[in-house]
Amino acid sequence: MSVICELPAARLLEDNPTNMTDVQDIMSSLPDDKIDMIAATSVLQQQAGDIRQTKPNWSSYMQSQMISQEDYACVSSLDKDKKAQAQYLQDNASQCAKTLLNMLSHVSKDQTIQYILVLIDDLLQEDRSRVQIFHDYANKKKESVWAPFLNLLNRQDGFIVNMASRVVGKLACWGQEQMPKSDLHFYLQWLKDQLTVAAQKLLHEMEEAEKKRLAEAAASHHHGHHGHHHGEVSAHHQQPNSHQHQIAERYREISSAIDDPQRGSSKEDLHVTLTNNEYIQSVARCLQMMLRVDEYRFAFVTVDGISTLISILSSRVNFQVQYQLVFCLWVLTFNPLLAEKMNKFNVIPILADILSDCAKEKVTRIILAVFRNLIEKPEDSQVAKEHCIAMVQCKVMKQLTILEQRRFDDEDITGDVEFLTEKLQNSVQDLSSFDEYATEVKSARLEWSPVHKSAKFWRENAQRLNEKQYELLRILVHLLETSKDPLVLSVASYDIGEYVRHYPRGKHVIEQLGGKQLVMQLLAHEDPNVRYEALLAVQKLMVHNWEYLGKQLEKENEKAPQGNAPISGKA
Repeated sequence: MSVICELPAARLLEDNPTNMTDVQDIMSSLPDDKIDMIAATSVLQQQAGDIRQTKPNWSSYMQSQMISQEDYACVSSLDKDKKAQAQYLQDNASQCAKTLLNMLSHVSKDQTIQYILVLIDDLLQEDRSRVQIFHDYANKKKESVWAPFLNLLNRQDGFIVNMASRVVGKLACWGQEQMPKSDLHFYLQWLKDQLTVAAQKLLHEMEEAEKKRLAEAAASHHHGHHGHHHGEVSAHHQQPNSHQHQIAERYREISSAIDDPQRGSSKEDLHVTLTNNEYIQSVARCLQMMLRVDEYRFAFVTVDGISTLISILSSRVNFQVQYQLVFCLWVLTFNPLLAEKMNKFNVIPILADILSDCAKEKVTRIILAVFRNLIEKPEDSQVAKEHCIAMVQCKVMKQLTILEQRRFDDEDITGDVEFLTEKLQNSVQDLSSFDEYATEVKSARLEWSPVHKSAKFWRENAQRLNEKQYELLRILVHLLETSKDPLVLSVASYDIGEYVRHYPRGKHVIEQLGGKQLVMQLLAHEDPNVRYEALLAVQKLMVHNWEYLGKQLEKENEKAPQGNAPISGKA
């Protein structure tokens, strides 16, 4: 399976970003089998192959009057070899659309529906312009071309559902008619729900496969003398790092095994269990098509599609699915407005995590392309700047350095690495400490970065936390309420204390926002660092005489240096 490069399209777009219709043409002209390599072995493709071989007995349908004489004549002609079929289609376009749509609505047997769907899908795959045959017929009859296919999405049979969905995608993307709003909304919502369900099932299957493998490994360990290795897995409390490392390694193995069942016999049995992988790939493929059409992108956002993609990406799906979902994000970011809003969904931290964990070149390539769009596409340069800072804070620079040392065949990767490195380095130089602070708070990944501990920073910027209706303070208070991470709770408590110390009306503001109560609750937290920072913050919220408190704290610190040690250690 060769990795096919889709990014030249991106380059073409950059040469002429103004003409959106050209962009649409380029986007939609990327052949679908190149959006991602459909291995000839994929379960759906195999099923389709079997279905093509078993033609329904059309004459018995006609004899029992389930289909009309003219439908019989039409479908028999379409069953001929490619050349005869093409000729018949050309001469009887309207009749073909009529017969096929008619039969989809009136035949009930699963196998026959499967056959008709494969027939339609093959016709469209051979020649995109044939989509128009169906649109023209439906317009002439004032009927919906979508209804017969959308109705099939409720069927039980997985193959029918996926084939119907594929045909809907082609009708929606390859013709001149766009999908009407209510149908579009229904279809995108359906794709989104299918993704979620399939992803949950797939993750469950991956876990089961993993358990099975561990059980087998454990059994063989008992027979051999390698007991210590298995002990390492179970006793991961002593060695968190090696455990993390093992999990990452196992995940990579499983992920590769799902993507590429040809490799190694031990992994084949793994592949067989993962049927949901097929469905998630098929649904993702439909989305990859749909989201290249600008009008469909906004509709997807209104069904909360971006958060669905992000939440699936933040669980551990396999590489192929990662690639497809990041591809969906990539095409979304060609719209400047969506590129501006994208990081509200925490796209950058999630993709940065995948990038640092990723073993597959195509996934790396598509993530870099998303990052590049997030900097290049927004019209508001302030947003582009925020995106750069967010990438810096998510340690993307480190990944870029690693990537620079690797040799890639693909010059797009090299180009994107150079572009991003330059942009991120520049943003670090222009960075005001407040920009950096604001981006860190918005990312919800607080750590002891230098700004927190800088008295100068708080003297100069405490008042700025009131901007945009206390936006940053609200986030800090929200983190105190919702975060499970002791580090985040410690830093947020500390920041609230510093704000109160340096802004005269700070106590009042924090009380209004409900922060005082939350800090008080943290006095009973299980983590000693959290308790310590909460105590300091409470004192700052209570105290009036700062000089006096300062001296008291210095005395305490002299008595108990270890209390403060973890903090300076993290700074």
